Amino acid sequence: MIKITLHTMLFFAGVCLITACNRDSRKTDEKPKYVISDSLLKTLQIDSVMKCQIVNSLILTGKVGFNGNNVARIFPMVSGIITGVNVQIGDYVKKGQTLGVIKSMEMAGYSSDLITSKTNLLIAKKNLDASEDMYKSGLLSQKDLVTAEEMYKQAEAQLTRSTQVLQINGGNTTGEYIVRAPISGFIVEKMINNNMAIRTDNTNNLYTISDLKNVWVEANVYESNITKVHKGDAAIVTTLSYPGRIFKGKVDQVLNVLDPTNKVMKIKVVLPNPDYALKPEMFASVTVENQRNSEALCIPSSALIFDQSQYFVLTYRSPSDVRITPVKIIDTHEYKSYISGDIKEGDKVIASNVILIYQAMND
Repeated sequence: MIKITLHTMLFFAGVCLITACNRDSRKTDEKPKYVISDSLLKTLQIDSVMKCQIVNSLILTGKVGFNGNNVARIFPMVSGIITGVNVQIGDYVKKGQTLGVIKSMEMAGYSSDLITSKTNLLIAKKNLDASEDMYKSGLLSQKDLVTAEEMYKQAEAQLTRSTQVLQINGGNTTGEYIVRAPISGFIVEKMINNNMAIRTDNTNNLYTISDLKNVWVEANVYESNITKVHKGDAAIVTTLSYPGRIFKGKVDQVLNVLDPTNKVMKIKVVLPNPDYALKPEMFASVTVENQRNSEALCIPSSALIFDQSQYFVLTYRSPSDVRITPVKIIDTHEYKSYISGDIKEGDKVIASNVILIYQAMND
């Protein structure tokens, strides 16, 4: 009896020993749970999942041009020979500044007409005074007096006309037409040089002046994207010259016709240019933005992880409770991504060092 009991006890002891060894073996093989260290936690950016209005963005190519509403094109008012041209393209000029002098026979003629009109008015006035005296003395008929009065009125009208014509053409009585800047701004076009013959029937302008405080960026929209662009849409403009700088404006004009050659529709974006950084003919990239009538969950794009043809985010509850959550991308706008998946508004996601943490959790 004692032998059987001892044998039995030895058997159960062996079973317990094997079980304990297997348990210890399983504990050794179990993967330790990942915990974010305090030092790493202090550097992490943790953001909340929010519900956002979805924003469409469309990237277009374009170029900078001067604002057509703030530009002055100077055409010749008279024919002649121009001298005194001392400004070049890119020069800044002030309103009223002399840009050239045209020596003109027409201006000489306007001055002569003015002198003639003044002389005729003086003669008409003397004739009228004499006619009134003779009429009072009974030596002149009323018909002749009325004729003298009409001659005087005609002489007055002729003087007024001659004066106005001369004033329209600068008012110079020395036979010269002074070309002046009608506005302050930069010379953006120049079609003349000293001693050049100027003709009024020439369709070319002498100068184009723009203040460049506001500029237009003209961009091309292909047919497939026409419905995505509207007047008033926000626009972000970048240039090769200033790669780190963003210029913000709005779509000011949509030209509802297609270019017959390129088959594109033109839009114009108005941009403030207080420091004259944007210059005509610069190439530009234009991102047009408009809001859809729908919402979606959004997170910083930096929170996304792409692995094995799938996007993931790291949802955060505590340093010892970080979960890898698969998501789908609906759209992306600038630094924001619209997502769907097993995630809800208000959840916390890690938005920095995500690759480092993701790899540590999978090791």
